[in-house]
Amino acid sequence: MLTYGLHYPSSVFEGECAYGGQIFKSREHTERLILSAATLDMSMSWSVDQIEEAKRAVLEKNNLVDAYVRPIAWRGSEELSVPARNNTVHLAIVAWAWPSYFSVKEEAQGHSSGMEQVEALVARDRPVLGQGSWSLHDLHVEQGCGDDQRHADALMLDYRGYAAEATGTNVFFIKGKDITTPTSDCFLNGITRQTLIALAKQHDYTVTERHIMPEELDQFDECFLTGTAAEVTPVSEIGPDHFKPAEGCQTLIDAYT
Repeated sequence: MLTYGLHYPSSVFEGECAYGGQIFKSREHTERLILSAATLDMSMSWSVDQIEEAKRAVLEKNNLVDAYVRPIAWRGSEELSVPARNNTVHLAIVAWAWPSYFSVKEEAQGHSSGMEQVEALVARDRPVLGQGSWSLHDLHVEQGCGDDQRHADALMLDYRGYAAEATGTNVFFIKGKDITTPTSDCFLNGITRQTLIALAKQHDYTVTERHIMPEELDQFDECFLTGTAAEVTPVSEIGPDHFKPAEGCQTLIDAYT
């Protein structure tokens, strides 16, 4: 109960998926985990290779082939002073079989999202290199869509009023062969996001990263979310704006698969 990470914002994690026994972009996730820990001045005593081997062992020992994998690092319980200079950094790796993040119906038809404004101070202060248990994603889930059962998710606006991300995923918009996505200057530039940008370009789509105001959303035809668990998930509506999953979403779903 005295674990520092429970009382203060001091833990970092990665969300990863294994397909056929292989974790997708596993090494990139491990490198980002170590970088995230360093951002919070949590020195990791394990190398990338050691963490990689541990993740493989967890899958093997639990007979998991297709699974969700979550390494998480946190400060221990030696002291509860804010600096916590004497606290040991711990690392755990958890894995379990996990079906699609959204329902089959939602994936096929596109799910709906509400819209929320993030407080300026919170948005400005968040490290954007990695994921942490104190991050905006957790705040988003509760404030963005926890009280509204009509929506499966929420589009978050940053402190300037620009479209930023969903509660745990990045967002993209399509019009014809042009794809537009928010500039990742105050939210996590996800590994799946980077993967989809590369795949879109390979399939002759033009990808533009820029600031997007909410009132611009009605000019786009399709919308989708990306993330380790969500993979590529079409969106049918965001507030008053409606989208119809079509060729663009399907192309990228197939490409990612």
